Amino acid sequence: MPVKEQLIDVGRYRLRAVEQGEGPLVLMIHGFPGLAWSWRHQMAPLAEAGYRAVAIDSLGYGGSDRPADPAAYTSDHMQDYLIALLDHYGAAQAVIVGQDFGAQYAWNLAVRAPERVAGLVATIPYDYDMAGRAMLGSGPRYPADAPARPEGSSPDRLPSERFAAMAQEHFVHLHYFQQVGPAERELAARPREFLARLLYALSSEGDLWSWKTASSVGSGYLDVLPPAPPLPWPWLSEAEFDRFVAEYVGAEPMLRFIGGLNSYRTADANWRIGERWADHDVGTPTLFLYGAKDPAFGFFPDWEERMPSRVPGLRGMIAVPGAGHFVQQEQPEAFNRALIAFADTVTR
Repeated sequence: MPVKEQLIDVGRYRLRAVEQGEGPLVLMIHGFPGLAWSWRHQMAPLAEAGYRAVAIDSLGYGGSDRPADPAAYTSDHMQDYLIALLDHYGAAQAVIVGQDFGAQYAWNLAVRAPERVAGLVATIPYDYDMAGRAMLGSGPRYPADAPARPEGSSPDRLPSERFAAMAQEHFVHLHYFQQVGPAERELAARPREFLARLLYALSSEGDLWSWKTASSVGSGYLDVLPPAPPLPWPWLSEAEFDRFVAEYVGAEPMLRFIGGLNSYRTADANWRIGERWADHDVGTPTLFLYGAKDPAFGFFPDWEERMPSRVPGLRGMIAVPGAGHFVQQEQPEAFNRALIAFADTVTR
């Protein structure tokens, strides 16, 4: 089946979408670093199973528009962009699949516009409003004047304050990315090296948390990410990696990684926006499909205990062996089997 590509007007901006197949819509949303290309292994299998597979370059990535203003990336705006996409395809509902920041947007869509979501597949736990409340709800746990604690998610203090508390102990990218300029310059100067190091560090074989041995003072992200082994890797060929690199370096240098950086910079705004929704449970039929060795889960303490009560629509939690943060790329066959079986239960 042919693969189609188009730029879709979602209001203020345009998003590039890649699609294949006909049938119920399955919309796939990547995170950082990612692209529509991150879903290359899902397109044909979904199309062959009778679905209209659509993967987008999120705002600030690939062939989509790249606004410099972080305000364009807040959760309420991202919600509007996704609903505009569904409207463009004439889909009253869709199966929404999200990875990393894409999972944040997918969870939010299921909570805030549940009538548009036939089913949700997420690879990161609920309440991923980028350092949101970790399914703890809206009520504070500590006195208002208590110092910020080095916690990834909390209902008590603004994310930027918690990031700063973390940075007192060791380097953490959540804090480093808050200031406009340094990260843009550092990553734009060495994009190929950065992408290789981060993709490997977040994989099942990587060592993302090595940054705990480095000080925040004078450190950039490339100072704390360990070197990556030469390509190819079991899950990524040189040609596939070159495609990732080309999509980033084709942009103006200070905007090469703006989609990811600005998504981190919306943390405080999203935390405030998210308060209204923090006590909402997810009744949408949901599959939690994640890499068994995803290092990012270190930011989500006790998620396994909280998920069943906060996500009453949960149909299953599947840990995919041999996969890290990029589960749909690292173990595509296992991911696709589970995705298509779940989609069949909510659309057929």
